[in-house]
Amino acid sequence: MSKLTKGTWVVVADSEKALLMRNLTGHANPDFEVIAREVQPKVADNADRPGRRADPGAGQSSAMEQTDWHDLARDRFAKELAGILYGHAHKGAYSQLVIAAAPDLLGKLRDALHPEVKAKVVAEIPKNLANHTVRDLERLIKADLDAE
Repeated sequence: MSKLTKGTWVVVADSEKALLMRNLTGHANPDFEVIAREVQPKVADNADRPGRRADPGAGQSSAMEQTDWHDLARDRFAKELAGILYGHAHKGAYSQLVIAAAPDLLGKLRDALHPEVKAKVVAEIPKNLANHTVRDLERLIKADLDAE
C-alpha cells in the first residue's frame, strides 16, 4: 500500500519553519496542496554573557552556563507544531501523516506528539527538506518513500 494516498497529510519542517500539505492524488504522482505555513519568530540572544554565582569561601564566584535561547526556541517550536497537528487530527482532518523533518527536530517532535497523532504517522523522513519548492518536495518525498 502506498503511503501517499489521497488525503495523506505531509509535514516538512526544520527548526524555524514548517509546511503542512495534503496529497490530492491517489496515484503514483503526488500533488501536494499547501494547507498552512508555520514560522518561528526570530530569536534574539537575551544575554551577552553568562551569569555568576557566589561560591562558599572568601571572594569566590563561578560562571553559570549560558542559556541557549535558540535551543529553547526549537523545543518550543516542536511543541507548538505537535499541538497544531493534534488539533487537526482531533477534528478528523487527516487519517495518515508523513513527517519529513531535520533529524534533531524530528526527535523533539516525536517526543511531543500526542498518541492520537502518533497513531496516524505512516512514515518519517529524517532529512531537512524545508528549503525545497513544493514540486521538488513531491518528487523527493515520493523517492524516499519508494526506497523504504
